[in-house]
Amino acid sequence: MKRSAAEIDREYGPFPGIDQVHGVTFDGQHVWIAGGDKLSAFDPKNGTVLRSIDAAAHAGSAFDGQHLFQIAGDRIQKIDPTTGHVLATIPAPDGSGSSGLAWAEGTLWVGQYRDRKIHQIDPETGALLRTIESSRFVTGVTWVGGELWHGTWEDDKSDLRRVDPETGEVLEAVDMPAGVNVTGLESDGDDLFFCGGGGSGKVRAVRKPRENSSANSGS
Repeated sequence: MKRSAAEIDREYGPFPGIDQVHGVTFDGQHVWIAGGDKLSAFDPKNGTVLRSIDAAAHAGSAFDGQHLFQIAGDRIQKIDPTTGHVLATIPAPDGSGSSGLAWAEGTLWVGQYRDRKIHQIDPETGALLRTIESSRFVTGVTWVGGELWHGTWEDDKSDLRRVDPETGEVLEAVDMPAGVNVTGLESDGDDLFFCGGGGSGKVRAVRKPRENSSANSGS
């Protein structure tokens, strides 16, 4: 397994009126953050919050190219980002323990914090399609370039992990600095991860490790 130290490229926030950053997603232009009772979009070029919509937003967020998906307790809401209207609701797997959320290959991937699991579910019905297990508490979840990554937060330590989507085997880990924890996680589709910082009220942009980085780095 490759292991390296996180390269934090930039910090955003804290943001006005947002005490906690839970879920994080990216619509191709703006980063959306789940801040408790609202979803807010900011410009990753300068960190300016551009708009907010009212929504229960205490956990993971995802974007399918057209709609936002937001965990709201024991359910997942499909939201029109233009109007803020809830278009549909499906049950969250295993009730109210969901943390991270990602969209990939026409399905939703849901992190379960204390259960240390990631579920793949049908976005129309909530039907469970697949489950993989983690050895640590799971926070944010994201896909990039065919790779499944998730955040962890346990014993006040966090890392980003690339895992095999079939087996859950950890293939790579990126250690966050001491005291820097990860809640939401999203890729920009290229070489950055946007990491929600929980009670810090911040979002951190972390460089995705290069494929040719040393397998022994930091191990």
